[in-house]
Amino acid sequence: MPRAYWKGFLRLSLVSCPIALYPASTTAEKTHFHQINKRTGNRLRQQMVDSETGRVVEKANKGRGYEISKGRYVEIGEEELEAVEIESTHTIDIDDFVPEDEIDERYLDRPYYIAPNGKSGADAFAVIRDAMKDKDKVALGRIVLTNREHVIALKPLGKGLLGTTLRYPYEVRDEASYFEDIPELKLPKEMLDLATHIVNTKSGHFDPSLFQDRYENALIELLKKKEAGEKIEPSQEVVAPRVVNLMDALRASIDAEKKKAPAPSTEARRPARKKASQK
Repeated sequence: MPRAYWKGFLRLSLVSCPIALYPASTTAEKTHFHQINKRTGNRLRQQMVDSETGRVVEKANKGRGYEISKGRYVEIGEEELEAVEIESTHTIDIDDFVPEDEIDERYLDRPYYIAPNGKSGADAFAVIRDAMKDKDKVALGRIVLTNREHVIALKPLGKGLLGTTLRYPYEVRDEASYFEDIPELKLPKEMLDLATHIVNTKSGHFDPSLFQDRYENALIELLKKKEAGEKIEPSQEVVAPRVVNLMDALRASIDAEKKKAPAPSTEARRPARKKASQK
């Protein structure tokens, strides 16, 4: 069992139970690189350097500063930050229940698995979980993580709960300025019918097991070749699609879809572990 990221209590009115949060996503499986000295092969260590003097700053002299104007900072001490910290009660109080389809996907931030912390509150946990399941709604509460308060959405997932922290409105950009120059067009019915036909032929179900991280797989293959002493050839330059008549492109797309053979099974497509060798 992975180590819990956060432990506390979940409370609905007068019903509460001890819970533990576990990160539901990870980047540990991705290939990571370190900066090295190409002459010695040794790993490089970063240092904090004064932007004006160029001298390395000792740990005791490092601090936090807020830029009030170009190059002018007001220093903020740790004790001053503590004065504005939100009190961490280690309790997620459920404030509201909302329909899941009302939550704008842009507000979804980080997912966590939530499970009972011990057997003593398992029955209370199950009561809260199943009450939400019956109503088909998402609970909204607040949680303090790393000194900051977050809104968290809770919903049943299997025998546990999925908790997703939500962004605040000031963290989500309004789409209007990005879309304002897109013209409103009256499209011919035949054109829409052709596009709809392509959508229908490509329609399926969400299956993340079919996702392929092609860049990650290519990195793994590159590392294997490097370790084996093989020459690395540059990749072929991708030719940009030509701009053609839209109706012709739609018709050609339909013809291409008809000629495609059924996709092969994607089970076990991912290469073996990324380390090039086991020593």
